[in-house]
Amino acid sequence: MTTDNLLVELFVEELPPKALKKLGIAFAGVLADSLKAQGLAAADAQVTDYASPRRLAVRVSGVAAQAADKAVSQKLMPVSVGLDAQGQATPALLKKLQALGAGVQDVPALHKRMDGKAEALYFDSTVRGANLTDGLQKALAEAIAKLPIPKVMSYQLARDCALPGWSTVSFVRPAHGLLALHGSAVVPVQALGLQAGDSTQGHRFEAAVSPVRIAHADDYAATLARDGAVIASFDARRAEIARQLQAAASAQGAQAIEDAALLDEVTGLVERPNVMVCSFDAEFLQVPQECLILTMKANQKYFPLLDAAGKLSNQFLVVSNINPADPSAVIGGNERVVRPRLADAKFFFDQDRKKTLVSRVPGLSKVVYHNQLGTQGERMERVRTIARTIASKLGDTALVQAADTAAQLAKTDLMTDMVGEFPELQGTMGGYYARHDGLGEDIAIAIEDHYKPRFAGDALPRNPVALVVALADKLETLVGMFGSGNLPTGDKDPFALRRHALGVIRMLVEEDLPLQLPTLLADAQPAFGTLIQDASAALLEFMFDRLAGALREQGYSAQEVDAVLALRPARLGEVPQRLAAVRAFAALPESAALAAANKRIGNILKKSDEARASVQSGLLQEAAEIALHAAMQETVPRADALFTAQDYTASLQALAALRAPVDAFFDGVMVNAEDPALKANRLALLQQLHTAMNRVADLSKLAA
Repeated sequence: MTTDNLLVELFVEELPPKALKKLGIAFAGVLADSLKAQGLAAADAQVTDYASPRRLAVRVSGVAAQAADKAVSQKLMPVSVGLDAQGQATPALLKKLQALGAGVQDVPALHKRMDGKAEALYFDSTVRGANLTDGLQKALAEAIAKLPIPKVMSYQLARDCALPGWSTVSFVRPAHGLLALHGSAVVPVQALGLQAGDSTQGHRFEAAVSPVRIAHADDYAATLARDGAVIASFDARRAEIARQLQAAASAQGAQAIEDAALLDEVTGLVERPNVMVCSFDAEFLQVPQECLILTMKANQKYFPLLDAAGKLSNQFLVVSNINPADPSAVIGGNERVVRPRLADAKFFFDQDRKKTLVSRVPGLSKVVYHNQLGTQGERMERVRTIARTIASKLGDTALVQAADTAAQLAKTDLMTDMVGEFPELQGTMGGYYARHDGLGEDIAIAIEDHYKPRFAGDALPRNPVALVVALADKLETLVGMFGSGNLPTGDKDPFALRRHALGVIRMLVEEDLPLQLPTLLADAQPAFGTLIQDASAALLEFMFDRLAGALREQGYSAQEVDAVLALRPARLGEVPQRLAAVRAFAALPESAALAAANKRIGNILKKSDEARASVQSGLLQEAAEIALHAAMQETVPRADALFTAQDYTASLQALAALRAPVDAFFDGVMVNAEDPALKANRLALLQQLHTAMNRVADLSKLAA
């Protein structure tokens, strides 16, 4: 069986840059998987994907010209259906064989094998392996059909005058070339109205030859780089851009802003990257650097440069797609383009500062927040109410007043021109304008930080006022949306409720706030009046589900998480200490036996409602129950005292001393005694033991 490396390329018009990496990986992956499934490529074949603005390509190693034949054993039908009493083929069997291209002469070759409780007839045959042309045609069709394209374009192919009408094709962008090489031989496949060949196009302006002929599948990347002035590999091109950015920034004694998404997007825009240094007028540096950075990155795809102190400089880097001998025209053009963008930012900043944030508060009542929950003004009043309640539990009247002011002004920057142009700057601009209004640093930071944490790994709000307002803002969203029935479903979460829930959890846990989650949810409900239903129970379960998922992602086992969260600890700040205690307890040699015993006790107590409130020592008869009671009298008070002192690890470890008396109790005592008094007393003893063992966590969850 002859094998060689296979190369396939679709040459198209400029692909969406933000989706290019995903398109390249998907095209290569689906095509290679199809070849493997057809037996044309080995399961461990090396797959290399290529993606540039004008091409999607893949190289697969060791592809066969013809797949090996396969022996197939096919179940036909039960023996009782396929053969009559004399062992002759029934009409049903003959019809089935005819459909498979066989006949009555093949009946003796059928095999009988047990299939469940009955015998079945099996037909063995050899299926010829796919040839490369047919197999690649199928794989190519699958790869094109399964591309993750949100929207396709429909376009007409060049009209063949010999045929009537037009042929319409749908694809992400119009395709103009198809290349398919098995080694150095062209594979005659078709796609999107194109016939495969051995050539492609290079860079629009800088290719040395046109078209670029690829002599062998292994020469693709090198030939394109040499003759076509194109770096075909997305990853190689990205690495080259990153290298050039670093070199150019270092030459200026600066550092380029790191932005992986921007780097990916720019990689999807150029085929031959060439980084150039540009600058803008220093007067624009009076505008907050977040505004300038965002406008350069979002609108122009530039990389701003920061000085040694981390402050924005008036230089920036451009990734050009051409490499002229004299770059001055390219540099000058980019500098002219960026100036009006920066001038707009400066204008917005200057205009916004002419009005105070307080003066913008009435405008919030004219902005709809949600059709069921009213305007931003009404939402702001709810956040204020919740913030005052939280602040009163965390601090004095000064904190309450500061939180109230910050909550009132937190959303006012939504009414500014700058945030209207750049919604990503909400909060950030509010902080700048608060400082300009003389509202103080605490208020400014609270307005700036109240959206935090915005994403996984984001920093938490930096001061108590900001923490209070951030909690209030997220709780208002969670309680309001759950109460109005706007719940996340599957992978859809339009109001980012999962993110808001994790934000609340992180603040409560990482700041170890002395607040109880059920109380927080209950306290937020009155702010809505009769506007919504009380969905606190469902929201509480949602929050604990998010907490459980977050803890498992942090490396805690499912058993550890379940043991702690089964008790629904109201104060989430205690969860890390409880988890640490459970992990330490699980490492003790006594833990497995005690966890199993705890599970057994729980099952016994569930089946009986006869337990007494207290144990009567006079009813203790068996030596094992007397010994257990004595051990509990000594151990439980010590464990309870450690629990009260929040030394959860020591509290659980103290209970390890009960292993032997617990084992002895179950070995020598019949709980369900015939005497009702004895039975109730023993149940009371187990109830006390169960309570003592499950104060930190539900230890039964640790049982195998």
